[in-house]
Amino acid sequence: MTASTHGDRALRVAFLLFAVGLLAVVAIFVLAAVDRQAPWLWAVSMGLPAGLVVGVVHVVRRR
Repeated sequence: MTASTHGDRALRVAFLLFAVGLLAVVAIFVLAAVDRQAPWLWAVSMGLPAGLVVGVVHVVRRR
């Protein structure tokens, strides 16, 4: 596996985690507006900071 392939994969994972986490956060607020709850969304929303960390690590390692 080459470095660029690994880097591309890390960046894709970062974007995916961040997007899923962001959607979970939006869903939490939408459900709160209609007086509903989904506790599992709190765990899924941890994808947002995880994706951010993976993205930052990717950028730092490429420099």
